[in-house]
Amino acid sequence: MSDVLELVDVSVVRDGRALVDDVSWSVKEGERWVILGPNGAGKTTLLNIASSYLFPTKGSATILGEQLGGVGTDVFDLRPRIGIAGVAMAEKLPKRQTVLQTVLTAAYGMTATWHENYDPVDEDRARAFLDRLGMTEFLDRKFGTLSEGERKRTLIARAMMTDPELLLLDEPAAGLDLGGREDLVRRLGRLARDPLAPSMIMVTHHVEEIAPGFTHVLMIRQGKVLAAGPMETELSSRNLSLCFGLPLIVEHTGDRYTAHGLPLS
Repeated sequence: MSDVLELVDVSVVRDGRALVDDVSWSVKEGERWVILGPNGAGKTTLLNIASSYLFPTKGSATILGEQLGGVGTDVFDLRPRIGIAGVAMAEKLPKRQTVLQTVLTAAYGMTATWHENYDPVDEDRARAFLDRLGMTEFLDRKFGTLSEGERKRTLIARAMMTDPELLLLDEPAAGLDLGGREDLVRRLGRLARDPLAPSMIMVTHHVEEIAPGFTHVLMIRQGKVLAAGPMETELSSRNLSLCFGLPLIVEHTGDRYTAHGLPLS
């Protein structure tokens, strides 16, 4: 399998502080990764590098065979090959657009409709992705009127619209109630287990949000990688305790993970 993402000794420094520090990490084709860590650990920084919107201060980052800052690399050709769903994208999208329009605009790499004409195949694709994420009955609803869960599902459908080779999910379950989280995790699990789906990287704070079908985990704390590898070996109580800085117990029941702290003595 070829590398979809390869970071070698990558650091990102801002105002004298390392947001990520000497990170080496590779994601191979077909893998589904979760990045776990506390607030300020560097999770979103890694995702921004993977999206090609942030260049390392030092080290090298290669995405889909293209080295950031390398001779002949054009990030504007690279970015359509990467699907992104997260709060930053949601804030760029006009609230007055319908759900269908919000997904369709991704076909042109735009955030708002202008005077473009969409082919029937584009509309069929948009409808199919929205249906897969349970949004068929919301096609004509305004994006700004959606609940948080409905908005998250629309963003994932939009990210899939360009048939990406790499799908990046920035805290997709953040802000959802229990029902919304479980519905989203179930749908993400279906996507993660699809052999035709792109390689995936998801950022989260919570092991309960890890959908079945995700294969690998990277744990990061204060900009440094503490563990990286297959979920079944690296998502351990010891590693999670080191990552979050307090004693934690990881439990694996069926195809889901949970974590809880030790009782106070």
